[in-house]
Amino acid sequence: MFFAASSGSPLSVLFFPLMLVAMYFLLIRPQQKRAKAQREITRSIEEGDEVMTTSGIYGFVTAVEGDVVWLEIAEGIDVRIAKAAVSKKVDTSGSNATATDVAPIQPTDAPPSGPVK
Repeated sequence: MFFAASSGSPLSVLFFPLMLVAMYFLLIRPQQKRAKAQREITRSIEEGDEVMTTSGIYGFVTAVEGDVVWLEIAEGIDVRIAKAAVSKKVDTSGSNATATDVAPIQPTDAPPSGPVK
């Protein structure tokens, strides 16, 4: 009825399907790729891996019990986290970062700032 009365150009008829295709490739597909990559990381976690959690805590996996991972964040300090909270595995080969990548902290002559009296 409404569509039969409208005499739009072929370009306007294709506009809506082209928008759906664009939304798929710009929004949905990248999210599916990220979710798949996260599932692969979660499946591949093993004892001894160095990982980073979603909250930014680094540590070594000491045990994996189903959906729970025990993470050693300091010597003698283990925390229990959900396996899904592991954000990424850390490359321990040492090829990514060296001690020279970080600039040393230089002392300043300025007095320490404190509360104003």
